[in-house]
Amino acid sequence: MEWRSDAEHCYREGWWRDTTPLDDLRRAVERSPGRVAITAHQAGADELVKLTYADLSRLVERFAGALTELGVGPGDVVALQLPNWWQFPTLALACMRVGAAVNPIIPILRKREVGFMLERTEAKVCVAPASFRGFDHAGMLAEIAKEVPTLRHAVTIGGGPLDFDDVFMSGRDVHPGPLEASPDDLAQVMFTSGTTGEPKGVMHTHNTLYAGIRTEAEALGLDEDLVVHMGSPLTHQAGYLYCFLMPLQLGGRAVFQDVWDPDVMLGLVESEGVNFGMGATTFVVDAIAAQRARPRDLKTLDSFACGGSPIPPKVVEEAGDVLGVRMYALWGMTENATVTITRPEDPPDLAARSDGRPAPWMQVRIAGDRLQVRGANQCVGYWKRPDLYGESLTADGWFDTGDLARDDGHEGIRITGRAKDLIVRGGEKIPVVEVEAALWRHPRIKEAALVAYPDERLGERACAFVVPDGEPPSLADVQGHLERLGMARQFWPERLTVVAELPKTASGKVQKFELRERMG
Repeated sequence: MEWRSDAEHCYREGWWRDTTPLDDLRRAVERSPGRVAITAHQAGADELVKLTYADLSRLVERFAGALTELGVGPGDVVALQLPNWWQFPTLALACMRVGAAVNPIIPILRKREVGFMLERTEAKVCVAPASFRGFDHAGMLAEIAKEVPTLRHAVTIGGGPLDFDDVFMSGRDVHPGPLEASPDDLAQVMFTSGTTGEPKGVMHTHNTLYAGIRTEAEALGLDEDLVVHMGSPLTHQAGYLYCFLMPLQLGGRAVFQDVWDPDVMLGLVESEGVNFGMGATTFVVDAIAAQRARPRDLKTLDSFACGGSPIPPKVVEEAGDVLGVRMYALWGMTENATVTITRPEDPPDLAARSDGRPAPWMQVRIAGDRLQVRGANQCVGYWKRPDLYGESLTADGWFDTGDLARDDGHEGIRITGRAKDLIVRGGEKIPVVEVEAALWRHPRIKEAALVAYPDERLGERACAFVVPDGEPPSLADVQGHLERLGMARQFWPERLTVVAELPKTASGKVQKFELRERMG
């Protein structure tokens, strides 16, 4: 039978379901109303905030009633530019309760990007901090509201003209009515970073998100005992799915941290019994250094899944030695969540050599050297830009990811880079990911990224940007290191730039476009 991923087939195969996260919440309340659903650490606060499933359910109803009073209903979009605070998942579930979609906005974004997103989605309500990490979000939203007439209510937590407590916590219980989201309704509009061109609003239904969660949960055997912590923001797809919806779907617990600090993370692992972590490699590297400096009891922490960038062998080894965790590698995008992942039955070191195998409801293929995917996780388009989404689809319906990949030899894939990050030296493609992994193994390099710079004779050459660990290495040191590893001379970087840190997104991905701009 021909492989298909249409809605009828997804339902028949059990890849999609006829329920939503609200049903997950109801089941959890029926089963264990007093069980802690969310533990939230807020920088500067004296105590952790803990919500049981019963607490969460009551707050969702109250918040849904408040959204109804603000005029939010089915088909509307509510923007949430919030840190990893307990209010985020509660509001997101309240949006589902009234049939609205959520537009998560990363807190580091400013007026240009936030204004674009609010105008594009025509969000009636935006909720943000009054101030966070020294930035005046309330002032920014006031300016945006003057220019975006569809934004009717700019609600801020911690003060401001329309204070969150007055709107959502005043004690008024307004019944939100019988309406709530259906499994195939629009659940989320999440904009891509927009590092090239305009940001694209990726549209997901509750079912496409559900399938993306299952890819990870089932591959790793996660269940109701899950206690998950992530350094990534909840407003990023990884945080939204795997530190909000996944623990809810399984009936487990989410542990939030609003400002990244590896010592805080290790403290939460110790005090809250965290058993699963996820995020970019950067978070693991920081945690390893912090644990070495001041060891904590991490006996509950069993595994850590990394996506967004390849995991160097050195990190896989040190994560086991220092943190006592098994590393898993995965690949996915905002458009399709986790698509491939390594498994417990694989050799542990495969996480440094592969990005895993796809779930049964996802297919991958390599056309030339470009990775293409299709299946139940795949988004349903770009908000108000069907033309851009159409450009990303092949004639036979596959989504072209823009990533370069090869067969890993284990029925999976190995990402070799982004098409836009490709370095071609004299007609020879440099294996960027492999070179970066080799650089990470240098004893005096903490982090590394490889980018191209123009050359009249060869077209392009490679420059290594490195964050040193102690005394910075020289270019000769680096080239000698690669020679000892047996790497072809043509792949060696021919420039070296030492930096204090690499520019990254909030989810920990290196922003190579910034490095290229520094090259001039």
